[in-house]
Amino acid sequence: MRLLNICLLGAALCLGGASSAQTLRWASQGDMQTADPHAQNEVLTNAMNGHVYERLVSRDRLLAIVPGLATEWAQVNPLLWRVKLRQGVKFHDGTPFTADDVVFSMMRARAPTSQLSNYANALGTPKRIDDHTVEFQLERVNPVFLQHLDTINIMSKRWCEQNRVTQPQNFKDREETYAATRANGTGPYMLAAREPGIKTVFRRNPNWWGKFEGNVQEAVFTPVGNDATRLAALVSGELDFVLDPAPRDVQRLRSTTGVKVLDGPENRIIFIGMDQARDKLLHAKVPGDKNPFKDIRVRQALYQAVDIEAIKSRLMNGLSAPTGAPTATPLANFHDGGIEARLPYDLNSARKLMSDAGYAQGFEVTLDCTNNRYINDEEICLALASMWQKIGVKVRVNAQPRVLMFPKLEKLDTSLYMYGWGGSITDAETIMTPVLRNRGDKGVGYYNYGNWKNDKFDQLAAASSVEPDAKKREELIKNALREFKAGLHVLPLHRQVIPWAMRQNVQAAHRPDNWLWLPWVQINSK
Repeated sequence: MRLLNICLLGAALCLGGASSAQTLRWASQGDMQTADPHAQNEVLTNAMNGHVYERLVSRDRLLAIVPGLATEWAQVNPLLWRVKLRQGVKFHDGTPFTADDVVFSMMRARAPTSQLSNYANALGTPKRIDDHTVEFQLERVNPVFLQHLDTINIMSKRWCEQNRVTQPQNFKDREETYAATRANGTGPYMLAAREPGIKTVFRRNPNWWGKFEGNVQEAVFTPVGNDATRLAALVSGELDFVLDPAPRDVQRLRSTTGVKVLDGPENRIIFIGMDQARDKLLHAKVPGDKNPFKDIRVRQALYQAVDIEAIKSRLMNGLSAPTGAPTATPLANFHDGGIEARLPYDLNSARKLMSDAGYAQGFEVTLDCTNNRYINDEEICLALASMWQKIGVKVRVNAQPRVLMFPKLEKLDTSLYMYGWGGSITDAETIMTPVLRNRGDKGVGYYNYGNWKNDKFDQLAAASSVEPDAKKREELIKNALREFKAGLHVLPLHRQVIPWAMRQNVQAAHRPDNWLWLPWVQINSK
């Protein structure tokens, strides 16, 4: 398809002309949320900000922890970690990187407006020892300290103070700040231009301390919501890389001249959450003005009315791994077949459960869903609505871009919603504490948008968070996950298999956290 035809499809994609061999033009269905690295915890936002800002530790191709802005670390005692910082590093504005920036960034990330506060709090209290040494004093043992260290991006204390952004952007209330569209990190690329919803431009940092294995000098990111437009732009050569081709197009792309597909499992669970706290549901019509999701029989009925194999074959084209576990990966600490197993698809059982719960005639409810975040997110929500109608639940799908959907969830303005969780951490802690636990202080249960409560699970999960003995911790985690699963507080769907599509002359390394890492990308001559 020619460029003119692509532009006529209505997307903000009219790139014009051939790019230089060292400019990567890439796209995804959605955009990063903000350039403030502490405001939002969302994978595309983290991945894009991660080229500008860096963390004390980083990840290799297999997600193993490797040095980042820290060169070495030691656990002095169970409650004290000492971290040595990389010397000679400078921020993009030329300011030297020191321990003061680390202490500032860790405390900034603990603010109420930060979606990373749970992780920052788990790191304890940072203290500057000298310019290149920081100690972290913990309140309690943290068996995944280094995993949490790889969640907090380091900002320049001086830059933040100069630009009045010492607190993270209040994203859910749509606050506009200097840091939301501008950046000053130590990373391999500098933020050259940021036009939300239109394009974001990164340029190589010539003073980066690390090693570039690829040749990308500039990367131009364009959010393109329409699947057909992204596909056409890639096939025509107007794009070099598409992060999220539609699953239905993958087989065609595999046989398309000039294009190749690189795929692999993503460390992410997609699930349905339900309001289990309010006595009366929002955005719903229920006989007696009750909250049916408080009844485990209703939750189980919804679960057993989901034909997960139909979703896998018809919507995902096989690019999903159905599961009954509430964790991002079967590697989340310890594989357990019982935790992984799903309840069977059984409409007769589902209808009986609805009748036994007093909802034989069903009820009406709104399902909140993104339409530019997960693979086929809106299509899956529409399929679920069709499936649930068979047991009398009339569902209105409210599909919105992530920029609207996520602030809505943060305000708990939902009764039923689709959500996903994953990233580079494969430990169960990364979902149990921020997502599955009871809502509490210091970021605990922050993403528990259904506001469910399970005190037994909460106690087991809390104990696992501070248990230093590996075998004891394994049993705590397994018992916690069994308890949570038995409560049916969320309805697990599947883990995504992520295909990346690119021109034949592009070489990239596929990571399970779905990060396109630009320093590894090589663009060869056509």
